[in-house]
Amino acid sequence: MPNTKLASKSVAVKKVGRKPSISSPDYWHEACAELMKQDRILRKLIPKYGDGILGSRGDAFTTLARSIVGQQISVAAAQSVWNRTLETLEHEVTPAQVLKTKQEALRASGLSTRKVEYIRDLADHFHHGRLQTDVWHTMDDEELIKDLSAIRGIGRWTAEMFLIFNLMRPNVLPLDDIGLIRAISINYFSGEPVSRHEAREVGANWAPWRTVATWYMWRSIDPIPVEY
Repeated sequence: MPNTKLASKSVAVKKVGRKPSISSPDYWHEACAELMKQDRILRKLIPKYGDGILGSRGDAFTTLARSIVGQQISVAAAQSVWNRTLETLEHEVTPAQVLKTKQEALRASGLSTRKVEYIRDLADHFHHGRLQTDVWHTMDDEELIKDLSAIRGIGRWTAEMFLIFNLMRPNVLPLDDIGLIRAISINYFSGEPVSRHEAREVGANWAPWRTVATWYMWRSIDPIPVEY
């Protein structure tokens, strides 16, 4: 069954090419209050970084393309490459614009050859209507992760970034995210190495608001909010 605790202000995936205003999840303050009650670390972190909130622009293509750019590199590096890619695309992040832009120009933005191929393939999927974006918001998390992972270049981490930053699902724990693992290590294990099992156990205490806790974990190691 679909996850019913969705962000009511931004559930549907909007048409590619629009520039919708940023929307935020309506569950955020409730989640913060509950997390501060049940987790001693978040009880300190949330007030410290309480001036921000997760936001979504609602553009499925942009979120997925930006997530591909961010694969396996730091947040700072990803932002730098994305900024240059935006300039290359003349700030028009649409499937048509990506497809008409020469691969060499995209490579010159800092994208690897593989990532250029992934983004162009994604653009081709959107451009030719091979994706059922209108039903993505009705799928539960694991069902959508499986559906998105069928697209070349999109794995579990990229799909989870889509769940967080586009659909704003409340209970996503991206265990493949280097920043999250690092933040859990620093905040809960005094900087000692952390296994996926240990990170999963920490995250279990955050349910059903693991997305919100993850967002504050990211903030604890980088005060600038992550965006995709």
